[in-house]
Formats: sequence, structure tokens, C-alpha cells
Amino acid sequence: MKNYLILILLICFILGRLEAQKSIVVGTKHSNESYILGELICQILTDGGFQVERKFNLGGTAVSFEALKKGSIDIYPEYSGTISSEILKQKIENLADMNTALIQQFDLTISKPYGFNNTYAMCVTSALAKQYALQTISDLKKNPLLKGGLSYEFLKRTDGWSNLSRHYTLKNNALGLEHGLAYQALQQQEIDFTDAYSTDGEVSKYDLVILKDDLAFFPKYEALSLYRRALPEKAQELLKKLDHVLSDSAMQRLNSLALFEKQAHISIVHDFLVSKKLVQSKDIKILFKSQDIFNHTITHLKLTLLSLLSAIFVAVPLGMVLYRWQRFSKPILYAASVLQTIPSIALLALMIPFVGIGVKPAVIALFLYALLPILQNTVVGFSAVDPMLKRVATAIGLTPLQRLWHIELPLAMPMILTGIRTAAVINVGTATLAAFIGAGGLGEFIVTGLALNQTNLILMGAIPSAILAICMELLFDGVTQLLIHPHLRQKN
Repeated sequence: MKNYLILILLICFILGRLEAQKSIVVGTKHSNESYILGELICQILTDGGFQVERKFNLGGTAVSFEALKKGSIDIYPEYSGTISSEILKQKIENLADMNTALIQQFDLTISKPYGFNNTYAMCVTSALAKQYALQTISDLKKNPLLKGGLSYEFLKRTDGWSNLSRHYTLKNNALGLEHGLAYQALQQQEIDFTDAYSTDGEVSKYDLVILKDDLAFFPKYEALSLYRRALPEKAQELLKKLDHVLSDSAMQRLNSLALFEKQAHISIVHDFLVSKKLVQSKDIKILFKSQDIFNHTITHLKLTLLSLLSAIFVAVPLGMVLYRWQRFSKPILYAASVLQTIPSIALLALMIPFVGIGVKPAVIALFLYALLPILQNTVVGFSAVDPMLKRVATAIGLTPLQRLWHIELPLAMPMILTGIRTAAVINVGTATLAAFIGAGGLGEFIVTGLALNQTNLILMGAIPSAILAICMELLFDGVTQLLIHPHLRQKN
């Protein structure tokens, strides 16, 4: 009995240690300011002794909030106006009432505000404002030919363009545009107005004019932490250090350091927290670009290969079965074709409620995209085998299994490998979108580069991704040499 008690106590101690060492997963949306606020949370918690895992670049509100509900992340920075309009779907401005509603509906809670109100706004260049005497959003109504370039999320939000245009009875046309590129489009006069955040560094940098919300459409957007109530009490206490620590101007300055002085988010936040005496002044680890690219490339390769190998193990045997039982071939190939038509980012987002965020949904989505080319080529490859050869094989006494292994499979192999090669190249490119659900990979550079409008970051992801695709081609050239009989490779 004594030994059993000791064993139970030992197990409890180990489990307690594992729980204590469990990382707190911090998420962020896909924007420069979100990266900075997420880094604030990470460094405050790390300084307090917690292990932190970063899941940045989680697309928009829908993806981030779903990840929080699912438990894939523990906390992410959000705005009160967004919680009211997009999450609770009701107008609540009092933060205490908002917190009560979040607890009751989702078992989530919010911190006190960081201290700044990053409201949505409509902005134009100062030159355009002078030319058309634009001071308020209502003034757009007088100039219906002015066209907007708005972020995709803002186009569809409850507090976005659809309801804003109705509220102001605006007739202006608006197209979807990546937020980080909208300011550049404004400068090049490709669009006339865009949605902005009042603390964006670009507002002062490009001398933009924010149009007054004269009909009071937008609610307050006070930045704060939205997190699971299961977050350790010590972590919740540490988050109080961020209460009212930032002003509108301070946030705009931090945004500018990342956007225009090209400083790393981790160093911007560290310097700010040290200046406020909120963390210990100590060295922070910043990866060199080459090391960072290498780490992201390995992650990207892992996503691609895991999904590709899974698809091969499923699609090739299934293709053989469909070749034998032709009546099932068309329905299954049609189903695989339908999967191929689903937009990549939509498929990734749809999986979050079921499997959360990270590597798992990314691999599943890439697996589904790889099925069609491998499956289709396997069926075509076996169907193309000369019927005369099959009859000869049967006539000389080969069993169906021997005929499959010695005759049909070698002859179908070139077509099968072509399908696998196609799937591999497709997956290398599609895997860049996995960054939107926290799976990492080279897409992180591309997504962050779009948010910051930094071409060098985009190229840091795009160039290695293209090189990986070329390497895949070369790899399959070698595989072809190994697996296909020499006489099948001879050219006429």
C-alpha cells in the first residue's frame, strides 16, 4: 500500500511539473500592430517565468477567435469594437458588460485596455483632401466617383464597408486590397481612399488625412488582451503590467519603427518595456536572417513531405482499386476534383473548428490537394497499359498479383510519378498559405512582408519556395531514373 501511495505521489509530481512547463500559446492577427502587441504579451510572460509559444499571422478575427475558442491558442490581442461587433454581435461599449458576456458565452475574458484607441477610419491623401474639400466621411457622398481600396476583412465586417456605406448612403465603388499595399496604392493614385487604423505609422509618414466620422458609425476600439479563463492566475497578474501602458502616439511610434526603420518587432518591444521598467534589461535572442530562413525552410519542407507521403500511400493503392472497379472511378475522381476547387485559405480556415491551428490542419489540407493529381494519374497510367500485354501475361501463367507487380505497375509508373511530381510542386506553393493558421514555413515571411509592405521579406519567402519547387523537380528526375526501367526511358 505504501508503494502505491509513493507511486501516485510521484505521478502527481511529474504531471504537476509537466503542467508547470506547458507553454502559453500567444496568437496574433495578420498586421504590424498585432505583431507588436503579441510580442508585448510574450515578453511580459517570458520575463515572469513562463514558456511562450508564438502563433502569429493568424489571418483575421474569425481565424484568431476560432483558434482561441478551440484552445489552439491561449491569448491574443483584440479590440473592444471588434469584440462587440464581430464576436458578440451586439453593441456593448461598457467593458465590464462585455467581459460578462464573453464569460457567459465563451468562457473567455478580457484584460483592461492597453491605453490607446485604434479606431477604424477612412483616409485620403492630403492632396486629394484639398482638391475635393474632403474633411468628413459624409463628404465622400458628394464625390461618388472616388474609388476605394479596402482590406478584405473590412469589406465584410459588421462594422465595415457594407454597413458604413449604408449608414452614410455612399455610392462609391470599393475593391478588396491587402491592407499593407493600400497605402502604396494611395500614393500611386490607383485608389482614392482606404480604411486605416488611427495608430498606423503610415498616417503620419505619408501625410494622410483621416476623415472625421461625423455620423458616429465606428465604436471605440480599445486594444486589450482576450484570453481563456483557464490561463494561470500568475499569467493574468503579469498581464496587468500592460494596463494603460500605451497612448495613441506611442503606439503610432512603435508601428513606425517596424514599418519605416525596419527594426525587428522583438527588439522594438524589448526596448519599450525596458524603458518603462516592465521587464529586466537583458539580451534578447534574434535569429540571423540565414538561420531564420533555414528554420522556416525546414518547417516548409516538413509540411510538404508529410502531406505528400500521406497522399501517395492513399492515392496510389486507391487508384489501383479504381482501375479494377471502373464503376467507382468517376464518382471518386469527381469528389477529388471538387476538393481541388476549394480555395486553399478557405479550406484551412474551415478546419480550425475541428483540428485547431498549426501543423495538423495544414498537413490535412495539403494532403487533400495532393490527392487528385496522384489518383488521376494512377488510374490513367494503369488504364493505358496495352491490353495485349495483359493477355500475354495471363497466357504465360502469371497470377493477377504477379501481373500487377511485373507488368502493369512498371508500365504505369511513369504516369504515377508525373502525378506525384505535380502534387509535390503544387504543395510547395500552397504550403505558403499555412502561415495564416500558425503552421509556420516560408509563408510567414510572405505574410509579414505583405503586412509591412516590405519587398525584401516577401522575397525571403518567395525565393526559397521557388528553389524548393525546383529541387522537387530535380529529386523526381532522380527517382524516375531509379524506378523506371531503362527501356521505358529511351527516347525515340
